[in-house]
Amino acid sequence: MSKKETKHTFEQSLSKLEKIVQALEQGDVALEDSLKMYEEGIQLSKECLETLGKAEVKIKQLTKDLNGKLQLSDFEE
Repeated sequence: MSKKETKHTFEQSLSKLEKIVQALEQGDVALEDSLKMYEEGIQLSKECLETLGKAEVKIKQLTKDLNGKLQLSDFEE
């Protein structure tokens, strides 16, 4: 991704990452194109992980206790 491009939404990044994985799994892509797709996939993966990490922090920060007060608590999967 070039420096001028803006980040995608989580859903856009995940969808594009899934398409890249499917194309690479099919094995019909030239080596040079595969490397470019792999590099883009790594960047998209990092963006998704960063977004998920931020969401987890927000969930921890916004969890309310029984009295309605905001408290920091662990995210339960």
